[in-house]
Amino acid sequence: MAKRKLNKRQAWRISKIQQERGDRANKKEDQIHHELEGGDLGPEQNGQVISHFGTQVLVEGGDGLQKRCYMRANLGGLVTGDQVAWRLGNNEQGVVVAKHDRRCELQRPNMYGELKSVAANIDYMVIVVAPEPHAHRNLIDRYLVAAEISQIEPVLCLNKIDLLNDDNQAHFTSLIEDYEKIGYRFIQASAKNENGLDELKTFLKDRISVFVGQSGVGKSRIISTLLPDEDIRVGGLREQSKTGRHTTTTATLFHFPSGGDLIDSPGIREFGLWHMEEHEILEGFKEFEDFIGYCKFRDCKHQAEPGCAIKKALEDGHISEGRFNSFQQIVDSLGEVNVRSPEKS
Repeated sequence: MAKRKLNKRQAWRISKIQQERGDRANKKEDQIHHELEGGDLGPEQNGQVISHFGTQVLVEGGDGLQKRCYMRANLGGLVTGDQVAWRLGNNEQGVVVAKHDRRCELQRPNMYGELKSVAANIDYMVIVVAPEPHAHRNLIDRYLVAAEISQIEPVLCLNKIDLLNDDNQAHFTSLIEDYEKIGYRFIQASAKNENGLDELKTFLKDRISVFVGQSGVGKSRIISTLLPDEDIRVGGLREQSKTGRHTTTTATLFHFPSGGDLIDSPGIREFGLWHMEEHEILEGFKEFEDFIGYCKFRDCKHQAEPGCAIKKALEDGHISEGRFNSFQQIVDSLGEVNVRSPEKS
């Protein structure tokens, strides 16, 4: 059925109605800000951003109570994990009046190459992988580079170990051994039968951790199992594509009863690193550190140049071929524009 074409008066009327609705929404927003800023605000207190909702953030005070707060325009962006100063108004809504310095922050570029902060003040980045969808080394290495550059300690978690079988066991045994040899911690778990989750929970106690990983690896399922009192949506895999349905739409912080915080963040299937320089990617591979700066040529590309310290380390077995190839693939992708938008998990 063909769409009915609007005449000029009908089009003008629709446009006018939409404009009036927008004006009313803006007026209401301005009124709320005026009431909060001009009204009787309570004393200034410290708090932590738990989640983000458009023009508001959910802030938790020292008493454990959570309030939705507006943000003063000069604060810049706030993300989950930020430590802030805020004041409560008479209408039980608050105003964030200051943002404290961040110890660290996790950022990722959007499809336009613009950096977007995901979370702040993180101790551990828990990189969740699984047999389904298949764990690719290059994707893992992208997360590891992001963690190293952000000065966040990465921890690898192989979830869904109940799906290990004769066809994939050798692959994951080799995968775990390779990363543990470099010095990364690898925890094996299954949210389905709760294997390994006690070890993970003990490790994360009294720390702030962010969970990352491609869609469908079970990040939200792990958190739901570790925090059964929290209402976290869990999505399954599409049977045909083995890719994940997207369940998490914004980074949210959850508390462990015994201490420590978890941040469930929007995931992406490919972690773009186009905003980084080649030397940053090199520094993101921790086992390369002892060989950086010893190449014969300052502009060495670590390919076929003579006197390359990185290639020599590869030949001597100090660097694995898989990690070296992953480094080259990431470097080769620098400057490329990702035509796919970040995907939520």
